[in-house]
Amino acid sequence: MTLRTLIVDDEPIARQILREELELVPGIQIAGEAADGFEAVDAVRELSPDLVFLDLQMPGLGGFDVVRRLRRSGHVPMFVIVTAFDRYAIEAFEAGAVDYLLKPISPERLAQAVDRAAKMFVKSGSGVDAEAVSVPAVPRHRRVVARSGADYLLLAADEVLAFEADGDLVWIVTAKKRYLATESLKAIHGKLGGESFRLIHRGVLVNIDHVRKMSPMSSQRWMVTLSNGLEFVVSKRLAHSVRSSLTG
Repeated sequence: MTLRTLIVDDEPIARQILREELELVPGIQIAGEAADGFEAVDAVRELSPDLVFLDLQMPGLGGFDVVRRLRRSGHVPMFVIVTAFDRYAIEAFEAGAVDYLLKPISPERLAQAVDRAAKMFVKSGSGVDAEAVSVPAVPRHRRVVARSGADYLLLAADEVLAFEADGDLVWIVTAKKRYLATESLKAIHGKLGGESFRLIHRGVLVNIDHVRKMSPMSSQRWMVTLSNGLEFVVSKRLAHSVRSSLTG
């Protein structure tokens, strides 16, 4: 199987480097290049690539604008976002990106992205079906973008047990692993608070569906135990509302 691939970046050197790296990856055929968003739209319509490596920051028509224009025409290839900024990861996955690569790209991460695209191509039977390559249509706030090394993962909110602030970092706690969040605890609480997630401490947001035990430590202190055995102390101020959430 060969994926016909289009490279989109307004920097010639960036296109050259990516081309040279992709030429070393099995299963990739370079179909063409585009130097801006307008050229990208025309190139996709003319060349019908299976996969597009798409830069976000381009003059005139940015990467997300390219995807929106193509989606309106019903002709959206698989695409991998390539950028120097990590703050667009959530929007990229929301738009249906196969992967999200930060510049400079290592050969290993590039190979992983191609492998993901190849598997998606096989699964969908085509690289140009907008519905097949889109992220499942569930509300935005029910998904969480996590970072593990250079990888970005899309987690269902239901599989998250807790979010724990640690200085400027926020950790996403799942049953077996911890990931770095891409947003602040305040932003996450704004999206998920009021559903299954409750603040139990200024720096801890827990999924009450995963709380298995709430034990008194004193007249005003409580400890919650999650489904993976992890324990958190509930602050005095929030103890009553947490108990109400669990019993209501």
